[in-house]
Amino acid sequence: MGKKGKKEKGRGAEKTAAKMEKKVSKRSRKEEEDLEALIAHFQTLDAKRTQIVETPCPPPSPRLNASLSVHPEKDELILFGGEYFNGQKTFLYNELYVYNIRKDAWTKVDIPSPPPRRCAHQAVVVPQGGGQLWVFGGEFVSPNGEQFYHYKDLWVLHLATKTWEQVKSAGGPSGRSGHRMAAWKRHLILFGGFHESTRDYIYYNDVYAFNLDTSTWSKLSPSGTGPTPRSGCQMSVTPQGSIIVYGGYSKQRVKKDVDKGTRHSDMFLLKPEDGREDKWVWTRMNPSGVRPTPRSGFSVAMAPNHQTLFFGGVCDEEEEESLAGEFFNDLYFYDATRNRWFEGQLKAVTNPVPTLSALPGDSGLGESCPGHHW
Repeated sequence: MGKKGKKEKGRGAEKTAAKMEKKVSKRSRKEEEDLEALIAHFQTLDAKRTQIVETPCPPPSPRLNASLSVHPEKDELILFGGEYFNGQKTFLYNELYVYNIRKDAWTKVDIPSPPPRRCAHQAVVVPQGGGQLWVFGGEFVSPNGEQFYHYKDLWVLHLATKTWEQVKSAGGPSGRSGHRMAAWKRHLILFGGFHESTRDYIYYNDVYAFNLDTSTWSKLSPSGTGPTPRSGCQMSVTPQGSIIVYGGYSKQRVKKDVDKGTRHSDMFLLKPEDGREDKWVWTRMNPSGVRPTPRSGFSVAMAPNHQTLFFGGVCDEEEEESLAGEFFNDLYFYDATRNRWFEGQLKAVTNPVPTLSALPGDSGLGESCPGHHW
């Protein structure tokens, strides 16, 4: 009887989520149609690019919710997209910059037929074909910052030839922002995110896989108890081939025109069941060590020893009529082999480049805007 009750409860939650998504989609369709014309205008301007132009330049202008990825074969970082609000108007970018780590130099790379301007997307680099940068989703914001268009397109930048390509495949995730995506074997694994219109919003906890060999999407249905819907979480692949999801943010309407935000601090492990790539399972984890305080919108990177580096983020304090955010610049490391958190610090060395280490006694190594959690 207990199992039947859980199954029915799960179905009820699925139906509620489906109804909410339909409601949000219907109300947001009109404002997204309004923005499509503006997006098309910018694409017309971008279409004037006919050749690849690489220009040495100063650091990119200020922006947030851009993606910064490590080139798989060179000592370079690749920055794409983002947004900037000057106090009156919101600007969206689809610029591509490359930072040479050894030379400490930036280059602006103009490539014909780039993706439309966006922020809060996800970008993942894979080593195949001389290196590829895969970009999914994100959003376009109207200049007044009051309307949103959520993308559901998938693009790949071929780093060897410096060419953009849109990859069209049915059955992929719905339009969203604040999701997370990671490269796993020959797949891109995507989790969560949110979709927002002027009056409504919905958060997701669905999981999709994109097969890099067949260029096809599939929706995964993992067993076990997984994360509740959220955005702005950590998603990283462990040395053992599992996927970690930690933290994030979501909100729900408690009464008319009043929303309550939740900062998540739970952690889950997603892995293939019995080694099968078509069957996955969620497991809730309880890591030891010094855990980060609750937050969302933080940065995540893999350390050389396969530990996960966790930096910054924001913690919002929300009242009915106000919103205040506390921002962080602290470092943490998660060691998947020991399921343990370590608090990190920067230590000065004889050369001007600082090194990362754990706090004394530890044997391991030791992006965001209030109200929006990417």
